[in-house]
Amino acid sequence: MPKQTFLNLPEEKRQAVIDAAIDEFADYGFEASSINRIVANSGISKGSFYQYFEDKMDVFKYLMDVLANEKTEYYKGKHPPSTNLDTFEYFRWMIKTGMEFNSSYPRLVQAVSRVLLAEGLYYGKDFIEYHKMATDGISMMVKQAMENGEVDPSVDVELAVIIMDTWTYAINTYILNEGMKQRDVMKWLRSAKTQEKIDKFLYVMEYGLRKTESQFVSRN
Repeated sequence: MPKQTFLNLPEEKRQAVIDAAIDEFADYGFEASSINRIVANSGISKGSFYQYFEDKMDVFKYLMDVLANEKTEYYKGKHPPSTNLDTFEYFRWMIKTGMEFNSSYPRLVQAVSRVLLAEGLYYGKDFIEYHKMATDGISMMVKQAMENGEVDPSVDVELAVIIMDTWTYAINTYILNEGMKQRDVMKWLRSAKTQEKIDKFLYVMEYGLRKTESQFVSRN
């Protein structure tokens, strides 16, 4: 977490450091990122940086907190289209709403996603607490759905959480990898083709790969 000296900075100077850090991690990831570039691009001295943060992991985790806070505020103003959504419909709504959020904070999302997804650090020891927060949220969602009678109570909650967490990771990794190839990421993200691809991801998560009984019957 940032030191009090950083929190005491004027907002404009504090934002300059945040913006420089976002650009650094978005452009270089974590391993190749440089405190020297963050310092140079934010107009502070290297000594000042260490008065604000312990190291680059400290400033990156601060960006994750900024992202989490922005997302929490964003979701406060969003509501599912219906109060009768089952768990998969609600999960679909969360994914699509999350994509809308990402389009509002593209560089911040790119910075965090590049480190966690492209460099594969999401499941690493340095981010255990963040991963647990995410899976705890999914677990609460599944349990609530069971209480609402939307999900079979015999479903293994722990297994359901693993599946949904893994699928979220897969979808976000796809978006990151493909999005970085695009000249206009936001236009690509909002395109019907991309939305259809995400729908297919979610369909496979919900229904699996096996043909349904009706499909077998129709062949006979």
